[in-house]
Amino acid sequence: MAPMGAGKILVGTASWSDPGFVEFWYPKKMRPADRLSWYAQHFSMVEVNSTFYSVPDPMLVRRWCDVTPENFVFNIKLHQLLSHHSTPAKLLPPALQKKLRLEKNAKVAATTATVDEVLRAFAPSLEGLRRAGKLGVLLLQLSPAFSPRKHELNELENVLQLTADFRVAIELRNRNWVEGEQLKKTLDFIRERNAIFVNVDAPRAEHFTIMPSELDAITNSAVAYLRLHGRDSRAYLTGKTVAARFNYDYSDAEIDEVGARSERLAGEAKEVHVIFNNNARDYAPHAALRLRKALGQLVSSPPQTGELF
Repeated sequence: MAPMGAGKILVGTASWSDPGFVEFWYPKKMRPADRLSWYAQHFSMVEVNSTFYSVPDPMLVRRWCDVTPENFVFNIKLHQLLSHHSTPAKLLPPALQKKLRLEKNAKVAATTATVDEVLRAFAPSLEGLRRAGKLGVLLLQLSPAFSPRKHELNELENVLQLTADFRVAIELRNRNWVEGEQLKKTLDFIRERNAIFVNVDAPRAEHFTIMPSELDAITNSAVAYLRLHGRDSRAYLTGKTVAARFNYDYSDAEIDEVGARSERLAGEAKEVHVIFNNNARDYAPHAALRLRKALGQLVSSPPQTGELF
């Protein structure tokens, strides 16, 4: 159990509609429209992944709010254009494609203008979540190609200024940002902008795309962030799909380790957001439920498999 006075620990998964969840976790024959409300019976937070690829429709977001409990939290992954990923024009809103006169397969540069336009397109949905009291953190997940050899952290300044009214978490995917003397510079940059450094649980391998799991950094006392990617280095480095890369089933002993780490973070932050991204099969929701149980948040596990229905 977390000690008295510790921060609140919220546990969830990266998306609620992964194919593995649908096949193995949700009750059989459940309508897609009913999945979020069922997910919300088990967890009080989710990280929305679809927003990395497209701007959500405000009416859809309103429905998300309507079918989830009052205290439910949505963390929103920011669009890939904002995080130094190669972005084809077809992933931008049609009105924006037209405005910028882009061909669907053209690559879009993350200029001040395009970044501003994408954030403007996001604004109605973010405002809807905020009005409902359900907006958690915006996640800026950078590409491994965003490295200190080729880039400067101040290249993120534009996005961080345009999202200054929100809580923004930064997940770096290039280990060189936190090696040696660079570590202090990186954490200082994030801290000075009141952003949130994303800590990870990842394979114990020193590849440049794998961030070190022993790093627990809190750069904003409001929120500590922990994302769990599994611990299989071979899968992480060679997997051709997201499910293959993060194909890992945490053991109960490992869940206890994650629980202890979450409680340590909760000693220094008002909230800790713990997101399971080991999204092969139904490993993520089962791991997240076991963590909630280890933290004393669940007295008994809720129904978990379709076979029960």
